[in-house]
Parts: sequence; structure tokens; C-alpha cells
Amino acid sequence: MTQPPQDEPTADSPEELRRQVERTRHELGGTVEALAAKTDVKARAQEKATALKEQAGTTAAHLSEQARTKAAEAAHLLEEKVPGPVKDTAAAAAVQVRARAGQAEQLWQEKAPRQVRDRRGALIGAAAAIALVCLLLRRGKK
Repeated sequence: MTQPPQDEPTADSPEELRRQVERTRHELGGTVEALAAKTDVKARAQEKATALKEQAGTTAAHLSEQARTKAAEAAHLLEEKVPGPVKDTAAAAAVQVRARAGQAEQLWQEKAPRQVRDRRGALIGAAAAIALVCLLLRRGKK
């Protein structure tokens, strides 16, 4: 017969021997399951991919928050540094551009042919650029 392990006492009764065998089977089953899990490459790769995806999401959220904070700080610094008259001029120009854009839109809908309306975005951009150039030229003359 085989010798019992050195660290385990021998069983005194058949019932004790059955308990030892059952415990050993249970431990062996756990060991086999752990080894099987280590050899399941597909499952391990999926677990790693899930972990990396979660980490990337967390990092992206953190970086997005940092970007928002930095943008807010930059906007605040810019607002502090821009002189009051420039802010007033920019606000007045924005009001004028909005008013002229509304007038242009109304005129556009009334008179522009369909082919021209289809290219409305490019034309509005050009009109805004022209208005901006006019304002800058007017400011330079003062």
C-alpha cells in the first residue's frame, strides 16, 4: 500500500479515511479547474480585452474632463486679457452679423433660385467672411 503524506495523519477509521479522500478530491477538483482556466486562451483574452476596454473608457473620461477644465481656464484667461473696448466691438459686430444673417435668410428664401439655395452653406460662409473683412477694415480706419 502507499504511504500517507508526511503532513497528514493516517485515518483511524474508515469514516475518517472517506472524509480525507473526499477533501482530497475536492482540492484536486479545484486545482484542475484552475489549470483548465489558465489554459483557456480565448476566455483569458476576452477577460483582458474587457479590462482594457474599461480602462480605456476611464482614461478617455478623465482626459475629456481635463480638456474641459483646461478650455474653461483658457477662456477665463482670455476674457481677462481682452480689453473692454475690443469685447464691446466684438459683441456689437456679432449683433450686426446676426441681424444681417436674418435679413439675408429672409431674402434668400424669397428670391434665391433652388440651385443657389442648395449651396447656401458656402454662400453664407462667404457673406460672413465679407462682413468680417468690412468690420476689420472699418476698425483699421478709426
